Parts: sequence; structure tokens; C-alpha cells
Amino acid sequence: MFTGIIETLGQVADLKYEQGNVHITVASDISSDLKIDQSVAHNGVCLTVVAVADGRHTVTAIEETLNKSNVGHLKVGELVNLERCMQMNARLDGHIVQGHVDQTATCTAYNELDGSWEYTFTYNPAMGNVTVEKGSICINGISLTVVNSQANSFSVAIIPYTYEHTNLQHVRIGTVVNLEFDIIGKYVARLMQR
Repeated sequence: MFTGIIETLGQVADLKYEQGNVHITVASDISSDLKIDQSVAHNGVCLTVVAVADGRHTVTAIEETLNKSNVGHLKVGELVNLERCMQMNARLDGHIVQGHVDQTATCTAYNELDGSWEYTFTYNPAMGNVTVEKGSICINGISLTVVNSQANSFSVAIIPYTYEHTNLQHVRIGTVVNLEFDIIGKYVARLMQR
């Protein structure tokens, strides 16, 4: 379980393709502290550490993960948002995030405002996911608040700290991001469908 508060950025150092899997090696400030079998969110995707060496760690993404997230689009040199799993005795500063990406979305608008940034994302509503005005949404692993919720799109407003310390600084129109919808909203939506 995660909080959506990004610890650090990592840089993709290597990608190895094996059958339907991709082994992703990331260099980061926290890589040396990680242990094999530890869960770490990469752009909001919970992946298991399979190797640690020389300030880098490696995780494996299987076909299911590649199909439902932007992990399959990663390139060497690209930045990823990293968060280790939450500690049960710590504050929950973001919101409850499972690290299970529901679907991807595409950035359709990007506006630099006076001291902040606004992004608009469009997603496929046929998958049954919904956003709620002032509700929580997780984008590339970042806990954010929904603004201007529509049937198939929403916006988020970004403060300078988040912009500077996450890979949102590289998101522009056409960029594909990972979405994890609010867990409570998902359960309510499922109950309403029944």
C-alpha cells in the first residue's frame, strides 16, 4: 500500500525484454537502500525488486502490467516517480493507493498559470471508472485532487513543489499517464452497478 507522495525520481538505466516481460533497471537515490522482494511504486505501478547493485535496482513488468499501464512505453533515460510502500506507523499524507493501475489517460491540455500548472486528462469511461470533483486521483503514482470532473476527463492543479519533484514536469499534450482511481469511489461505483 502507498500514499501517492513521491519519494524521489529515478532514471531508467536499462530495459531488457524477455518473452512477454520487461526487466527495468532504475538508478535512484533510494535504490541502494532497497531489498530484493520489496514493493516499490514506479509511476504508480507496484513492482517487486528483483535485483539491487551499484545504486540501481531492477523490477520486472509482466504482460498484464504492460497492457494496463505506461510502463511499456518507458525509454532509457526517462524519469519515473518512485515511492516505497507506506509504513503502518506513519502519517497518511496523500490518500490510500494500492499501486494497481486501473487504466491509462492522455494529456489533452497543459496550461502554465501564475505560479501553478493545470493539466487535463482524457480517459476511456467504458471501463467504469469515475472521478469526483475534489476527490482523489493517482496520476503516475502522485496523489492529486480532481478539478473539473467530466464523464471522460478531469483536470488537476499542480503546485510548484509537485511539479519540480515529479515527472509531471515532462508531461505535455499527448503524454500517456497511469491512473489509479480512488479505492472508495471504485467500491461505491461497483455497488451501484449491482
